[in-house]
Amino acid sequence: MKVTLSELESYLWGAANILRGPVDNADFKAYIFPLLFFKRISDVYDEEYEKALKKFDEDKEAAAYPENFSFIIPESSHWKDVRQNTKNIGQAIQYAFRAIEQANPDKLYGIFGDINWTNKEKLSDELLINLIEHFSTKNLSKENAEPDMLGQAYEYLIKKFADLTNKTAGEFYTPRPVVHLIGNILKPKDRDLIYDPACGSGGMLLEAYHYVKSKGGDARTIKLYGQEKNLTTSAIARINLFLHGVEDFSIVRGDTLRNPAFHEGDLLSKFDVVIANPPFSLKNWGAQEWAHDPFNRNMAGTPTDNSGDYAWVQHMISSMAQPNGRMGIILSHGALFRGGVESKIRKELLEKDLLESVIGLGSNLFYGTGISACILIFRIKKEAKKQKKVFFIDASELFTKGRNQNFFREEHAKQVLEWYNKYEDLENISKVVSLSEIEKNEFNLNISRYIIKMDEGDKITLKQSLSEMLQAQKEFEKLQEKMVDVLTKQKVI
Repeated sequence: MKVTLSELESYLWGAANILRGPVDNADFKAYIFPLLFFKRISDVYDEEYEKALKKFDEDKEAAAYPENFSFIIPESSHWKDVRQNTKNIGQAIQYAFRAIEQANPDKLYGIFGDINWTNKEKLSDELLINLIEHFSTKNLSKENAEPDMLGQAYEYLIKKFADLTNKTAGEFYTPRPVVHLIGNILKPKDRDLIYDPACGSGGMLLEAYHYVKSKGGDARTIKLYGQEKNLTTSAIARINLFLHGVEDFSIVRGDTLRNPAFHEGDLLSKFDVVIANPPFSLKNWGAQEWAHDPFNRNMAGTPTDNSGDYAWVQHMISSMAQPNGRMGIILSHGALFRGGVESKIRKELLEKDLLESVIGLGSNLFYGTGISACILIFRIKKEAKKQKKVFFIDASELFTKGRNQNFFREEHAKQVLEWYNKYEDLENISKVVSLSEIEKNEFNLNISRYIIKMDEGDKITLKQSLSEMLQAQKEFEKLQEKMVDVLTKQKVI
């Protein structure tokens, strides 16, 4: 019997609640996601075996051929094998995980992470039995839980874990309406190569996948690439993509700025769409190595080790494909106006005329930081009307106030997209600015320099000031006429 989305969400959250107490909230994801994936592939294996039996007229030997299965599950490593254990449950789980990874090295190597399941102080046999039994209450075959639905439930759980661990959640979760906005601006399409160099849990890559599907495209033709420094988070991203039914992707664990994973020799791989929400103002990111970067990513200069913002920007620009490469990056607002070497880098990048748009967002929208952020949109080749110009949008007032955090909603994303598509000056909201004007401002991209907000009171004050100035001008002209007349009569002039 098919499970509903609400049933799946309750089911997954119930599993997390079993861990409360012995396991810290911040660690829930490291335990729940691998078990969920284990249960899913075991149920799908059984489903595929039954289909193969029918296909081969109940020939069990033929039905067991590896090519009949999405993933190989070795003997004694199935969910039901672990469930039969009544002691040393953690050891049985760990054995199954390693066996499955080894049997599927190309697809599943390292996907279950490096959690120590045999730590009985944290994971007693009783707790793990309860967890296994809870997961066993639902059949997660494809027929019972289609990939899109299971993927939605997985995303729900990612969001719940992000809410639980607000301060540290930024490393793996970007608010989805922000992600949707960037996807709608960049418009990925069939056969595009999509890349996220700081992919977190894979949300931005999935946005590209879903965008193509939503527009009637063949999402199977796009290829997704991501790199993520954190081991647990990179595994979560891979599980996320698998559970959504994505097949053609490559997620690599590693430090993108020091050791980019996607390259051929000293040439970075090129992608049609490059998207990322990298860590804001990352310190100790690898400036020393970048001073002699073999991939020539420091085209506009090497930032200091105090902030890696423009290292990410230059890495992503270097990763855009000709001629239609486009990119969206989320940065801290300070990246728009900080001085020193960042000012010089902005100058170089602006002179290359790659920056299309700057979108300012409100404060306290992202997990782990209360600072304001912005979205920068770059294109290898801008439309003719957008060349030598930058389009500024001030969306800083679009949010719903929350007690501990503000929220950027889908209706806010739709409004910003509408402004973006209009590409025109709107009072208090947006402005098309020439590069020559930006140059006069010393290549400062602070939005308030170009969009000066005025409320009704400001407008009245300005109107009054203008009226007073014009009146003063008239009085000055009258006095000037009198003075000229007097001086003329006295033959001074």
